[in-house]
Amino acid sequence: MKNDRPVILGYDCVSPLGTELEEQWRRVEAGESGVSALTRFPLREGFPVRIAGQVPEIDTAPYPFLRPREMAHWTSPVFKHALLVVLRALARSGIDITPELAPRTAVTFSSAIGGLDALIDADRVMTAMGKLPLPFMNPNSCINMVGGKVAIATGATGPISSIVTACATGSSSLVLGAMFIAQGMADLVICGAVDFPLVEPIVAGFATMNGAYRPKEGEEPVPPQAASCPFSLSRRGFVVSEGAGCILLASRAFAAAHGLNYGIELAGWGMTADAHHVVAPNPVTVRRCIEEAIRHAGIDPADIDSVNAHAASTKVGDRVESDVLREVFAVGVPPVSAGKSQLGHAMGASSAVESILAIEGMRRGVLLPTINHRPDPLIPLDCVAEGARTLDQEFVLKNAFGFGGCNTCLVFRRVN
Repeated sequence: MKNDRPVILGYDCVSPLGTELEEQWRRVEAGESGVSALTRFPLREGFPVRIAGQVPEIDTAPYPFLRPREMAHWTSPVFKHALLVVLRALARSGIDITPELAPRTAVTFSSAIGGLDALIDADRVMTAMGKLPLPFMNPNSCINMVGGKVAIATGATGPISSIVTACATGSSSLVLGAMFIAQGMADLVICGAVDFPLVEPIVAGFATMNGAYRPKEGEEPVPPQAASCPFSLSRRGFVVSEGAGCILLASRAFAAAHGLNYGIELAGWGMTADAHHVVAPNPVTVRRCIEEAIRHAGIDPADIDSVNAHAASTKVGDRVESDVLREVFAVGVPPVSAGKSQLGHAMGASSAVESILAIEGMRRGVLLPTINHRPDPLIPLDCVAEGARTLDQEFVLKNAFGFGGCNTCLVFRRVN
């Protein structure tokens, strides 16, 4: 085991389960769902998607940087939620990015979809009324502007990059951050991702490509809270949701020099491209990604205590992930948690939020459940369907697989 792996100094997130970390932990440990009726926009008659995972409104009053005057030009919700989780993560960790620290602080915080809502709104106004877009329309719709606003808000002047790997974006931001640290380009990296994709044409597009959940024709829809059911016989696609998560990554030397505590390290990672299909996973490269992450951590598959799965609740994707896990862990797959059963699928932010909750579980000795689980005989996994389980976890494997065949797998290690 190498002792130069980057460590995690702090984190914060918002999700359909709440806007405060402690509240989200309480609800996720209790096996609650954040899925409910879709209300982000008026639903047309016959619109195919009726449910979603929506982040509750945040109280901006305690945060001067989120006051209406400060955010007047930044209409896309990705900006206020990105700034919220980043600045809270820094405060929680006790880090103040001074002018001395700023050149050694990098930003890899990103988004898979960004502020496309601002572009769509402007297009509709132009079409209906002939009005030209406001000057901030383009900045709102630029994916890299999320990281740019994070840098402006924190004063970080080290390397900045907006890595986009679809649904694996949050995990990939951690890998890029670790690379910056390993190359001596940064001591501290603000990692994570944000996505608020509940925009009418985006949601409709997920439906027409048979990705988003819809009830079987001729059958009554299940209650919203039961619709997201990864690895289950009854799975019928993912529930589109929102979220944001920030994870602060640093070198051990930085943590020691500033007297900062940590309990988790990023022990290993792997990244592969499927080079196969725009949405269907390639079992060969998915397996290699998992194996490379475990090997990079310097451990054997048997050392992994639990798996935090990608598990989007799609027919093909869940089956491939299950098959590959059984190949990698030939002597027996460790218990598998599927966070999207409770959170829905927050696109690029999903792996960031799921990683944060998995890390919190490592610290507390709790393995989170997969709710709504109805066993599929073709997926013989221990999905922790009975509810949260007490389990000491030193090593956790986190899987994330994105459209276009973007695979990123992480291994977290509890170090004290």
